[in-house]
Amino acid sequence: MTKGFGHSVPLDQIRDCERIELIADEGERERIAERLGLRSLSRLDAHVTMEREKDRIRARGRLRASLDQSCVATGEPVAEHVDEPFEIVFVPEPRDGRPDEEIELGAGDCDTVFYEGGAIDLGTAVADTLALSIEPYPRSPNAEDALREAGVMSEAEAGPFGALAKLLKQDDS
Repeated sequence: MTKGFGHSVPLDQIRDCERIELIADEGERERIAERLGLRSLSRLDAHVTMEREKDRIRARGRLRASLDQSCVATGEPVAEHVDEPFEIVFVPEPRDGRPDEEIELGAGDCDTVFYEGGAIDLGTAVADTLALSIEPYPRSPNAEDALREAGVMSEAEAGPFGALAKLLKQDDS
């Protein structure tokens, strides 16, 4: 079973400055939406330019998506449009370590994906990039009212100045 947007690119077919267009079909969008916990994913496409340096593959491009998530407070649908540039470096899975050994990644390595065998999974990397690009706590226009009714304080009320204002208000009483 694919993770949702499998688009495997054989290493021997990657040419420098090659542009690849990826467009997720309905079934792929449904699988990705399910994996990411989205209400719907009506569009997912990306254009990618590939560069190869021996076993390192650099993929640069732009991801576009249209989706609906559930509001964290009300459960109502929240529409979101993603239009993000990305850069991913695919490198071979390290072979000279123990399987459970931790690998240290620096800030510049955050968009590094390991691969095994003779191909990279560009589609899954694009879907993972989408997961990192969407709003982590989507809120509908009714979210503030629902949170207030549930007794959740706003950031201003919960912060140090909110606590100070509450103390001053008590002193005035």
